[in-house]
Amino acid sequence: MGTYIPNTKAEQQEMLTAIGHKSVDELFAPVPKNVLLKELNIPAGMAELAVTRKLSALAGENKVFPVIFRGAGAYRHYIPAAVRRITSNETFITAYTPYQAEISQGILQSIFEYQTLICELTGMDVSNASIYDGASAAAEAVNMCRERQKQSVYVSAAAHPQVIETIRTYCDGYGVPVTVVPAGADGKTDLTALSAKLGADKTAACFYLQSPNFFGIIEDTPKCAEIVHAAGALLVAGVNPISLGLLDPPGANGADIAVGEGQPLGLSMGFGGPYLGFMACKAALMRKLPGRIVGETTDAKGERAFVLTLQAREQHIRREKASSNVCSNEAHCALTAAVYLSVMGEAGFAEVSRQCHSKAAYAAKQIAGIPGFELVYGGAEFFNEFVTKCPDAEKTLAALEGHGILGGYPLSHNQILWCVTELNTKDEIDELVRLLKGGK
Repeated sequence: MGTYIPNTKAEQQEMLTAIGHKSVDELFAPVPKNVLLKELNIPAGMAELAVTRKLSALAGENKVFPVIFRGAGAYRHYIPAAVRRITSNETFITAYTPYQAEISQGILQSIFEYQTLICELTGMDVSNASIYDGASAAAEAVNMCRERQKQSVYVSAAAHPQVIETIRTYCDGYGVPVTVVPAGADGKTDLTALSAKLGADKTAACFYLQSPNFFGIIEDTPKCAEIVHAAGALLVAGVNPISLGLLDPPGANGADIAVGEGQPLGLSMGFGGPYLGFMACKAALMRKLPGRIVGETTDAKGERAFVLTLQAREQHIRREKASSNVCSNEAHCALTAAVYLSVMGEAGFAEVSRQCHSKAAYAAKQIAGIPGFELVYGGAEFFNEFVTKCPDAEKTLAALEGHGILGGYPLSHNQILWCVTELNTKDEIDELVRLLKGGK
């Protein structure tokens, strides 16, 4: 692709020097060597058909598992055929940024409907037009909470590690301190430690709590909200949207901002993307919400119309005073989420959530009954993920792969984070248990 990069070697070197690097290799040094691909090793001068066959053969080396018991941030759910049929309409596929509202009513309405559904799902007052992914949404939400006299950020150690790192990365650019509040032996955030830390810090801006957390456990969000608000800080709640078919929305539990990864809402796992960060907040924080907001109004004829509202933000004017760098949104992914929620309906969505939990509960009970396996957080309530001990995580997962099963996510040499969704059948769970018992 080097032929198509519209800058010279000298310009590339100038950019590298400006950011403190001597070479492109040095720039990409943090990327693990085992995933860094320097070239496709395709001989020069090959015909298009030959190149296509070569690339198809390379793609064929990707292993797609028919049975999956892994989540940890990316989840396999059933996507009704109607979702893909509707979102593949060329009217949506070819739509571009709706700068000219008068000729962009269709895409503006689709975003407005998405915002409305996210507000209903989270119990919040206003939603933006989406963020790049769930981790970015969490980091942007934390940035929303910062004020001149309140800069300190607190994050639960039980949150997804990649979300914690993304928050750290965003805050590092502002020179903002990030404190990780430990989790207790029960896998939940240590609220006593949280209270002590916030009580001793008059500059606390916010606390990020994920529930269900990275270990699948449901946190005590209302109690956490009390502690955070008593310290004069704001609560940012990270949620798995599918869990909201059973659990109370963050808005009802005292959260000020709700964020999460929207991939479970009709988006396939797709080898890591594209994903969708949803973000909603209480009305008092509306003017701090980054990205775009679509509003409903009436036109000159008094008919329903849609516009981009609160536009004194980073992508239009006052860029030098912008508090965020969100200059686009995942519009087609957001549309997919809106269509998925509409097709599923309230009853269908609740049923997906119920099946995820009930099947996970069944799997946890069966796995915990196997010699050498036990629940790490036995007394904790969970949604559809849980952690077990095992004799050897690497050997266990390798054995499952040999039978076409992608097992849980390894947390350590003897702990595995399992995930069950509505797509896992009882027969699949029973087969998993049989293999874990040493079956051939």
